[in-house]
Amino acid sequence: MNTWRAAAFLLLAAATAAATAAATASSGEPRLLQELVDATPAGGELDLEPGVYAGPVVVTRPIVIDGGGKATIDAGGKGSVIVLETNGAQIRGLTLRGSGENHDTLDAGVQIRGDHNIVEDNVIEDCLFGVDLAQSDENIIRNNRIRSKDLELGVRGDSIRLWYSQRNQILGNQIENTRDMVVWYSGANKIIGNRVRGSRYALHFMYAKRNEVEENDYRDNMVGIFLMYSDDVRIRRNRIVGAQGPTGMGVGFKESSGVVLEENEIIYCAKGIYLDVSPYETDRENKFEGNLLAYNGVGVLFHSQWQGNLFTNNDFVDNFTQVAVRGGGHAMRHTWKGNYWDDYQGFDRNGDGQGDRPHKAYAYSDRMWMQKPAAAFFRASPLFEALDFLDRLAPFIDPLQILEDPSPRYEPRNF
Repeated sequence: MNTWRAAAFLLLAAATAAATAAATASSGEPRLLQELVDATPAGGELDLEPGVYAGPVVVTRPIVIDGGGKATIDAGGKGSVIVLETNGAQIRGLTLRGSGENHDTLDAGVQIRGDHNIVEDNVIEDCLFGVDLAQSDENIIRNNRIRSKDLELGVRGDSIRLWYSQRNQILGNQIENTRDMVVWYSGANKIIGNRVRGSRYALHFMYAKRNEVEENDYRDNMVGIFLMYSDDVRIRRNRIVGAQGPTGMGVGFKESSGVVLEENEIIYCAKGIYLDVSPYETDRENKFEGNLLAYNGVGVLFHSQWQGNLFTNNDFVDNFTQVAVRGGGHAMRHTWKGNYWDDYQGFDRNGDGQGDRPHKAYAYSDRMWMQKPAAAFFRASPLFEALDFLDRLAPFIDPLQILEDPSPRYEPRNF
């Protein structure tokens, strides 16, 4: 009997919340969403009628708030629009807007401070941060459209921010004009199928290990993916295009080990792959396999003469410089095997798909800008090209060998 009474109470409370939402939406008075949320019991669902509701809102019970794609919550420039201080809540079908502008309090469309929550199919606009997770595990952030406030790039908020948060899923979100998507001290997260445009770092890892990054599309950001002190990350089948400018790079590494980068397309970036003291651990390696690096200023740029990276079965196509080392060093201490080089000067007479002789890359006039990075401004200028031609025709000193691939592929793979 007690069970039936409890069930009846839950149904009545949910119906009352829905009726209240409808009545409030049809009136001319401001609609305070917090009252409706507080009237919804744990496990209940609050279906909002079309219209604009006043935030901010704090959710402390596992409830569902569903806007059906027609309800808007406006925080009026104060704090975060929705704060989830619970486990197991769901926020979907809403337009969230009008957060505050305080970076210290991380004013966001949604702040998550709990586990097993779902935020999906929402539009988050005019919010400093999009979705902020702190010490929150096993949440799902899926199919949201996120834009920051109309501010200068450096003072926008992050689209999605993870802080000490594990095993979350960031899936299929559409992100434009934010600052970064950043993963701090967080592991075992899956970042899959997202699209990011017009941001600073499409994805930035800091002290974050064992994360998976797959099938994302990062276009026209300053940096595609950057890993700082982040080990054992798997980066697969992503498309990174148009990371230009002085700091532009497709994928960057800083003291990171055990990373796998495979079957990605890195196209038209200032630097395709940038490696700084990576791998950091001397007994480990980073693996680059099956990637396309095409039309970049530099295909792979090493910050210094380092060691321990494995490059196999990649395609290097029409990069202005295929591989370079700052400071004038070489990349002979890395492993290069079975890559396709469009500047390979050799044949495949036996038709086995492999070049008859090793591919050897040399630095001629490129040594100037490798040793003095500011000189890179003059690359492709008539004078620089003339110097490079003369250096190749009749070098005064032996050119510097950059790398050797003993078994280059003769044809590129089909992407």
